[in-house]
This record gives sequence, C-alpha cells and structure tokens, in this order.
Amino acid sequence: MNKVRFVSLLVLPGLIAACSTTRHPAPVIDRTTAAKTGEPAKNAAQQLPSAPKQADSRGYYVVRRGDTLIQIALDFGQHYRDLVTWNNLANPNDIKVDQVLRVLPPEGGPQTAAAATSSGVEVRPLSPSPAASVPNKSTPRGEKRAYSEAALAELQKPEGVNQTGATPPAAVAKVEPTRPAEKTPEVPAPVLPEDEGLSWIWPADGKVVATFSDGKKGIDIAGKLGQPVVAAGSGKVLYAGSGIRGYGNLVIVKHSNNLLSAYAHNKTIFVKEDQTVSKGQKIAEMGNSDSDAVKLHFEIRQQGKPVDPSKFLPSR
Repeated sequence: MNKVRFVSLLVLPGLIAACSTTRHPAPVIDRTTAAKTGEPAKNAAQQLPSAPKQADSRGYYVVRRGDTLIQIALDFGQHYRDLVTWNNLANPNDIKVDQVLRVLPPEGGPQTAAAATSSGVEVRPLSPSPAASVPNKSTPRGEKRAYSEAALAELQKPEGVNQTGATPPAAVAKVEPTRPAEKTPEVPAPVLPEDEGLSWIWPADGKVVATFSDGKKGIDIAGKLGQPVVAAGSGKVLYAGSGIRGYGNLVIVKHSNNLLSAYAHNKTIFVKEDQTVSKGQKIAEMGNSDSDAVKLHFEIRQQGKPVDPSKFLPSR
C-alpha cells in the first residue's frame, strides 16, 4: 500500500505539468475553394488581370485568368466578332487560360521591302562609286636613264613637282565627293487625318469625381439616375451590353480606326451594335450598374490603350 502511494506521488506532478502545457489551436483552412480550383482561395478582384495586355510581334495574346473575349477586344481596340472570326471560335464565351488568340488583323500577302529592312540593315544595288574615277596612287615605275647632271637633278626634285617646277593640279587639293550621311531607317509616325477631324463633346452633365490621373482608365462623372448619356462623337456602336466585369451596362463607340469611346454603369441602353450614332445623340441613361454610386465612367482609347479624355474633350 505504501508503495502504491509512493508511485502515485511520483506520477502526479508529471500529469499536472502535462495538463498545464499551453495548447495552440490547429490552423483552420478553407478547403472548399481549394478543392474546386486547385489553388488557395483568393479575392475575386485579385484574380482580375492587372498588368496591361500586350500582343507579341505576330499579333497573338495569351489568355489570362479573369479575361473575357469582349474585354480582350476592348483592350486591343477590336470588335469581338473579329476575334471570333480570326480564331475560328465556336463559342465566344468559351475561352481558356493560356489559350493563344489572334488579337491583331492578320497580314495579307508576302512581306514588303520595308518589312525586310526593319532590322536596320539597308540593302542597296551596287553602283560605281564617285571615287572610282580617281586613280589610285602608285609608286613610280623603274626607268633606265643614262647618267647626266640634268637627269640627276630631276630625280632629286620633290615628289609632285613636274619639270617646269609647277605643282600638278591633282596635288593641289584632293576633294572627296560629298556622300549623304548614312541613317538608320526610321518608321514614320502614322498619319491620322481622320482623327484630327474629329470633334468631341462631354457625354454627360455633372461633376467630375475621378480623373484619369487618379489611376483610372478614364473619368467618372456624377449625376442623377436616368440622366441622359450622349455620344461624345460621331461613330458606330461597337458593343452594347453587360459582358465586361466592372463596367455594368456598357456602350462602346468606334470613331475611327484608332479611337474608341466607352460609356459604363448605365441604367438603360438605347442603341445596338453596328448602329451609326451622331455626336450628341442619346445612347443611354446614367445608372449604377456594377457600381456603388450613380455615375458615368467614360473612357477614350487610342489603338486600344486608355488615354486621358481631358485632352480630347472641350474645356468647361
């Protein structure tokens, strides 16, 4: 009995120490999303592509997570139907990550001479050089003469002086023909006369609450629900719908081969694709679709790249 008590006294402190040890809760991991996607759960906004889209030298683009065909078409200034045609897509809504899409018009015909010299190496036909008519300088030919005082004196004369003591005309000055300076072929800036002739108006009345310099792709104009939204310039409706995430009910108008305008967060759209609109024509009503406030998000894109609308719109 005494032995049992003695053993119990030895074991009891160990049990007390074990019970007093600090326990840390096991980490909790949400495996629901991971099981579906194979990746850790992320915020939906983080999954949107943030880096600007770029095509390779052949005009192809690799699809990234969050891309839609309409968004890709907008970013490259193309009609989404053209992308469907160029890539033989059976379903425009079915594109996959890492899929390669043509986003620039395919080139027709063989390469031109200008393309062949784009590497900076200029190829010219061979032609006689202007300097070819100038005889090369050579050593005097050996000649046998009978010894005389006159012959010795002639041999001792400085080179380039004839028997009469005059300097030959060729020795006075050797003028090299002027050659044009070699220049690296430059690609001229595209002339856009159709863009210069465009005139713009404000797409809506209201206070500008966000500018292009704020890191946005355009400007935000605050207003009232149902307020008219008009076309900032004449053109053709490239898109009318709600297929681009973050833009809500969106209208895109193509003004030239280089310039587009976009009108987002509308309540109602009054135009359809391929419809021609005039400057100042009502195309939508202001709303808050896919937005936390009633406003018009307005963009101007040049060759698919967002540019500052304030450089196009008249001051007010």
